[in-house]
Amino acid sequence: MSTKPPSGTRDFLPDDIRRREYVVRVIRDVYESHGFEPLETPAFENIDTLLGKYGEEGNKLIFKILRRGEHEAKGEADLALRYDLTVPLARVVAQYQNDLPKFFKRYQIQPVWRADRPARGRFREFYQCDIDAIGSTSPLVEAELLAAVSEVLARLKFEQFVIRLNHRKVLTALLETAGVTATQQGDALVALDKLDKVGRDGVRAELETRGIEGAVAGRCLDVFATPLPESVDEALAALRGHVSGHADGLRAVDELAAILALADGTAARGRVRLDPSLARGLSYYTGAIMEIAVPDLAGSLGGGGRYDNLVGMFLGRDVPACGFSLGLERIIVVMTERDMFPARVSRAAVDVMITCLDDRLRADAVALAAELRGERLRVEIYPETGRKLDKPSKYGSARHVPVMVILGEDEQARGEVSVRDLQTRAQDAVARAGAAVEIARRVRISN
Repeated sequence: MSTKPPSGTRDFLPDDIRRREYVVRVIRDVYESHGFEPLETPAFENIDTLLGKYGEEGNKLIFKILRRGEHEAKGEADLALRYDLTVPLARVVAQYQNDLPKFFKRYQIQPVWRADRPARGRFREFYQCDIDAIGSTSPLVEAELLAAVSEVLARLKFEQFVIRLNHRKVLTALLETAGVTATQQGDALVALDKLDKVGRDGVRAELETRGIEGAVAGRCLDVFATPLPESVDEALAALRGHVSGHADGLRAVDELAAILALADGTAARGRVRLDPSLARGLSYYTGAIMEIAVPDLAGSLGGGGRYDNLVGMFLGRDVPACGFSLGLERIIVVMTERDMFPARVSRAAVDVMITCLDDRLRADAVALAAELRGERLRVEIYPETGRKLDKPSKYGSARHVPVMVILGEDEQARGEVSVRDLQTRAQDAVARAGAAVEIARRVRISN
């Protein structure tokens, strides 16, 4: 019997949990500082809630839950594991439309599941950390999302990152200009979204496989695979040139210009780059789309965009909405590989370990532990007693415990405890009365 978890999932050991909690804490603090409120939804949804919201590719990756009883043998499904946090949010907005404020800003940090092929930084079960703003078409919404995620990455010490920015109506205009028919545009976007993964030749091959003739595919790639100038003004001018004569496309470029101007006064300043190749494969996007790019990293740390029609699928009327999702797992993988976590995150699970040389001193060990915890220290009592200190010292060092307190009969007779620094091996005596305060002082200095 295998002891490995299912493919695409992981067990999280204590150090893993501490790193995850650190990143989540930073994300939550930044999100709340921007006025976003917490929300949670069930792990699974009715299957018709999810189907048809993610496009052809997304539908294939939904984990379906078989109906119980007589239907199970037929392979029928009525429920499915949550694919993302955006569609459940749209359902919630429709369900609680009379209870939520007109402008609803939520954050949600929960796991999602996708029947994808596992790879480095890609899992079947993973956490998303989403922010969304419901109820406004203002470019201030996109600017605030860009600011919030930029602040998160800056706090996590990501120095080299950019946020790619595009617009679905710019994409439509570019495709139409290249000769892609309306019925082919969905297929074209699915293929173009893989440009950074399979390259120009791979995208061309997929476009042709999907029925888009070679000349049209070539014109698409001439635009989508050619970077815009780094200067914002020059990039906007080039993009306007690509969609000249297309009214919707020009209006979309104006929207991007407004977002860029507002983002320039935030933590996103200098981080946002116009990129006509950005497609974002999910079919529910209607406006601006965004994605984080980090040097030497295949794939993205997160992305999002405007989806003004999604809530309307549940509510019967369109509601403006825009969101951004950070991929917790990828962030942690990159930070671990690049040694980006502060030393305190990987520190010992406890600050002080108490060991007794005699069984009769256990009660005093318990009392001292309570005093130390009163000083807001994390304390462990070594469960075995004995006069030899090799085993407790080895155990404490292996767990990176900074301080070991030794209780012995001789120390008790003198009204003292012995305090050993497990890193330097230095040891001295401390008066038992007031020992907790002195030990706490030493621990705080060492940290």
